[in-house]
Amino acid sequence: MFKKEALIQELNFKAIRSSGSGGQHVNKVASKVELSFSLNDSLVFDDIQKSRLQNKLQNRLTNDGVLILQCAESRSQHKNKELVIKRFLDIMENALIVQKKRVPTKIPKSVIRKRIKSKRNQSLKKENRKKPDLD
Repeated sequence: MFKKEALIQELNFKAIRSSGSGGQHVNKVASKVELSFSLNDSLVFDDIQKSRLQNKLQNRLTNDGVLILQCAESRSQHKNKELVIKRFLDIMENALIVQKKRVPTKIPKSVIRKRIKSKRNQSLKKENRKKPDLD
């Protein structure tokens, strides 16, 4: 599919301070990791894969074709970097999966007969509820 090691080499990382309220630790440590990946500049993917990724990830990409992911789940910068790389690789693998074309199947004749028979039975059941016509 693609070489993960070569893809990880193309990633750009930036460590920033986590947002939100916190104690003394949050204000002085840059533990949040921001990953950016330029799809247009990538050498790992061929043109077909790039167009497929462009289509599947169009809501996540910037106008320049850059995918930006952030992770601030852990207090450790290294753990956040591992988590964001794992998330990135999962996104790439899922975006490259080609869906099989659905082949519509023909409805079997026995199923059609069964449906018509049940409709007829339901009709007779309701017809038998009516008052008899004595004329």
